[in-house]
Amino acid sequence: MVDGPLTVGDIAKRLEQWYPLRLAEDWDNVGLLVGRRSRPVTRVLVCLTVTPEVVDEAVAGGYELIVSHHPVLFRPTQRLTEDDPMGCIAYRLARHDIAVYSPHTAFDSAREGINQMLAEAIGLTGVRALRPAQQPAACKIVVFVPESDLDRVLDAMFGQGAGIIGEYLECSFRVAGKGTFFGTDATSPTVGQKGRREQVDEWRVEVVCPAERVAAVVTAMKAAHSYEEPAYDVYPLVQLEDASVGGGRFGTLTEPEPLGQFARRFGGLVGARVVQVVGDESATIRSVAIACGAGASFLGDAAAAGADVLVTGEARFHQQLEARQRGIALVLLGHYEMERFGVERLTARLQEAFAGLSVKAADETSPVLFLTTGLSE
Repeated sequence: MVDGPLTVGDIAKRLEQWYPLRLAEDWDNVGLLVGRRSRPVTRVLVCLTVTPEVVDEAVAGGYELIVSHHPVLFRPTQRLTEDDPMGCIAYRLARHDIAVYSPHTAFDSAREGINQMLAEAIGLTGVRALRPAQQPAACKIVVFVPESDLDRVLDAMFGQGAGIIGEYLECSFRVAGKGTFFGTDATSPTVGQKGRREQVDEWRVEVVCPAERVAAVVTAMKAAHSYEEPAYDVYPLVQLEDASVGGGRFGTLTEPEPLGQFARRFGGLVGARVVQVVGDESATIRSVAIACGAGASFLGDAAAAGADVLVTGEARFHQQLEARQRGIALVLLGHYEMERFGVERLTARLQEAFAGLSVKAADETSPVLFLTTGLSE
């Protein structure tokens, strides 16, 4: 629930919960790329790529925010003029006060991201990430708090990013106990008196916290705490792989099927007019690796997982040869087709999450035109 008008920042926060930016590749450019977080939002346009046509649609339709899978500013842009294609797009967005948020590879790799959507839609079981992500470095903060400070201290810590576990916010644990202290002459105790040992009813409060937020959370806790010297501990937590998030997906079909039939079925799922296949179309497919977009770099991961086929959007010629040498089939659905599937799912998810918001998938199309030559095989 959002108090007051919905803003770009509110939607960005929800997107970052769904698709944590830490999951993005190092080379990527993700998050809020254009605009201001305070901008009120009533209409959102969701697209695969911010093109001049998408900007036209956003301006004409009065959209305040574009959620684009691909980053609008991926390479350095030195000019915001009509003479530079990318600079012209950025200039028009700024001129019309249209914000742009891009989740890109964070969306690909998230627990409920594009690759997971595709794996579930095609009917894979036992789905896991091809390249499991490391859980983020995290700590547990323990602080001892009197009853009178409890809500104030918790609010301060939650406000700085503590207490998030998956999709749950403001998570904590507390247990009652007794604290003791002896204040010297230089102290001014909030409770009790200096110069003698005091015993105080306190809560032991525990919250998890991303490692990079520990300093901010501790500072906020101290400011909210009434004690001169709050007692607290910070424990580092062990990092483990999380197979539910990460690059690509791997799973098993409930019923094996011929490669050709599988490729056509997957192509129909994402609306592909043409599907390219490397391999024997009569070969039996059981185990499937998926990497949306230009995901042929996952060939080695697919081979290590024992996949019969890697499904991706596109692959270079030499990657196609590599797949044949490795004995792994390739199904190439098209970059646009494979990721537009995720765009449409994201549109529906945003609409469901923000009932008062108008959310639409942009009227974009693939830049590729398919022509027949009339030549027979």
